[in-house]
Amino acid sequence: MKEHYNTILAWLTEHPEIHSLFSLCLLVLGAWLANWIVKRILLRGLFHALAASPLGQDQLLRDIRVVSRLANVVPALVLSGGILLVPHLPEALVSVVRNVCAAFIVLTVALAIGSLLTLINGVYQRRPDAHLKPIKGYLQVLKIGVYVIATILIIATLIDRSPLILLSGLGAMAAVLMLIFQDTLLSLVASVQISSNDIIRVGDWVEMPQLNADGDVIDIALHTVKVQNWDKTITTIPTKRFITDPFKNWRGMQESGGRRIKRALYLDQTSVHFLHDAEIARLRRFMLLDRYMEHKEQELREWNARLAEHGKEPVNTRRVTNIGCFRAYVEHYLRNHPGVHQSMTLIVRQLSPTADGLPLEIYCFTNSTAWVAYEGIQSDIFDHLLAILPEFGLRVFQHPSGADMRELRNALGAAQD
Repeated sequence: MKEHYNTILAWLTEHPEIHSLFSLCLLVLGAWLANWIVKRILLRGLFHALAASPLGQDQLLRDIRVVSRLANVVPALVLSGGILLVPHLPEALVSVVRNVCAAFIVLTVALAIGSLLTLINGVYQRRPDAHLKPIKGYLQVLKIGVYVIATILIIATLIDRSPLILLSGLGAMAAVLMLIFQDTLLSLVASVQISSNDIIRVGDWVEMPQLNADGDVIDIALHTVKVQNWDKTITTIPTKRFITDPFKNWRGMQESGGRRIKRALYLDQTSVHFLHDAEIARLRRFMLLDRYMEHKEQELREWNARLAEHGKEPVNTRRVTNIGCFRAYVEHYLRNHPGVHQSMTLIVRQLSPTADGLPLEIYCFTNSTAWVAYEGIQSDIFDHLLAILPEFGLRVFQHPSGADMRELRNALGAAQD
């Protein structure tokens, strides 16, 4: 066996090209074998051993392949070290192969560090308070730093020069780099301000009309903030816009426990009048108006009593109005409504008359901030008010429709007949 080996070795020595090619094939085979052993045996064995543990069952660790990326270093090390053993190769070729392998190792380590930072962010987001202080933007800055350093090392390795030579030239390129990375720098400053001042969080409802954004924040990154609108579309907004542009954050409303109702009923002003005795008696049937009517009548009697002789003329006296009673009724109705937040502002007020009627504005807060519950409470309130309005002799103002014009025409035709 030894004689055959020596004979083959002597023959290969006499044919250096075949010797080099044969050695290169063995080197490539060794690198492939090392890669196969590490990934197919060692890594699979490691994952199999951890499969029964909570660490092995974590889907996040399975999806982010930190260890698998590092395993690519092994065949590169075999090629880098084995190329020195291949005979009859030019030194330049050996240097190129070693430099390429070293650059590949740097790239692999940089990608592994990037995957590790992604893993850290995924683990951090599992915390219940992660949305209050997101770290995704900071980790992205670290990734950029790692990739910049890796790029410098890769270039320095490929050209076989010291990285310090490349770094010494960065001073002259500072202006260019500032121009290239201006968005990144602005976004970094914006991310720091957003985080330190607690401007927005994941889960906040934000509204930015100039960018057609109205919905929940679902992601805060270094460069962008993603907002899922109520129509389920997603608007991507540059992070710096939350510092430079005005926007509305509804978090305060959600944390307060109450959501505002601010809507007006437009009343027909021609339906406003003083109440006569029969109408007052009819309104006394309302339980919500009982105490108001007693207090109001006593107040008016005392006022009118001071008028003496002038009090005999109705135009000089104060009288109860249907709109005043309705306003009091609305306020007492809201005070007793189970869906209205009683510890927040509650006002029923008249606004300036308009060509569309007299606005009677309801300003209050519901005790639920959920959209569906809020709309239900608001609709329930106005359903009742619109239905009870005729009891006070009031009408809602609305512009004449086609049906109104037909009724008027039929009425005029009937009158002429």
